[in-house]
Amino acid sequence: MSWLLYGATGYTGDLIAREAAVRGPRPILAGRNRAAVERLASELRAESRAFTLDDAASVAQQLDGVTLVLNCAGPFSATALPMMRACLTRGAHYLDITGEIDVFELAHRLDAEARRAGVLLCPGVGFDVVPSDCLAAQLKAAMPDATHLALGFDSRSPTSRGTSKTMIEGLRSGSRVREAGRIVSIPFASRVREIDFREGRKTAIAIPWGDVSTAYYTTGIGNIEVYIPASPRTVRRMQQLNRWRWLLGWQPIQAWLKRRVDRAAPGPDAALREQTPVWLWGEARTASGRTVVGRMRVANGYTVTFHAALGIVTRVLGNVAPVGYHTPSQVVGADFSSRLPGSSPLDLSDR
Repeated sequence: MSWLLYGATGYTGDLIAREAAVRGPRPILAGRNRAAVERLASELRAESRAFTLDDAASVAQQLDGVTLVLNCAGPFSATALPMMRACLTRGAHYLDITGEIDVFELAHRLDAEARRAGVLLCPGVGFDVVPSDCLAAQLKAAMPDATHLALGFDSRSPTSRGTSKTMIEGLRSGSRVREAGRIVSIPFASRVREIDFREGRKTAIAIPWGDVSTAYYTTGIGNIEVYIPASPRTVRRMQQLNRWRWLLGWQPIQAWLKRRVDRAAPGPDAALREQTPVWLWGEARTASGRTVVGRMRVANGYTVTFHAALGIVTRVLGNVAPVGYHTPSQVVGADFSSRLPGSSPLDLSDR
């Protein structure tokens, strides 16, 4: 069975391509820039295909003979739908490494079509959302009657250019949480709490992380928030940003911010990734106030991404995956993230 890695020359796509060249299974390398794709394919001795996602029929033709696509080309708000449609047409499974809430919701809406086509749609097979999705599933198992779920992570790693640009696109929407089963927008830094991720209590703010979508389908819990640490100064700045949110979606402002990102490093190098693991935290709470808390350490987010993505690719190519829309933990099990390199066992405690 063959699989195609689209966006192979981006920061994360390149990491995955190189890891796959060592451990397999080897993909067909693909992307929009023919010269860059062919250069990487030559170095890794892989087959290559160069194409854009502008024409649906052309994209479907490019998937001839392909069993699975792993889409690493962001922003996924632009690439997910045309690639999903092509996969549904050709009967190829679709995975990606998105963290965009709207892409997860899109895949969920396409569930019935995917089932008819015999295709798996599983966005978010990287750091967002594999470890947190697995944590959510284990918290639900530990507290079956939970009505509220809070997740969070403490990472000190710089982001890649692609991740930064996706974050810039999200500025226009503010933050997002799930309330009573519905995803709602809230002002930046409007939900602040103290969290002990592992190394003492830190101020943290709610962010529009992918689990706001996926954890609902994994657990059925209707109230979901995701938090990251933020200094008091950052909290104040984010709160002040709310008055300019209308301006942040203006195309010239978006373009200017993205040009600034292009001047930064592509992403953390191997040494920095090794030095910056991530602490995950989660809390499931019942209506009566009973609480269970979970914590675990995982490797740097980008390291998690290439290990998790390739692990899920291997599982799906082995014909042991369901069809239709599914979250990562539904495909590989709630204990998957604890088996990834650099992970610690999950520590659960009642409170």
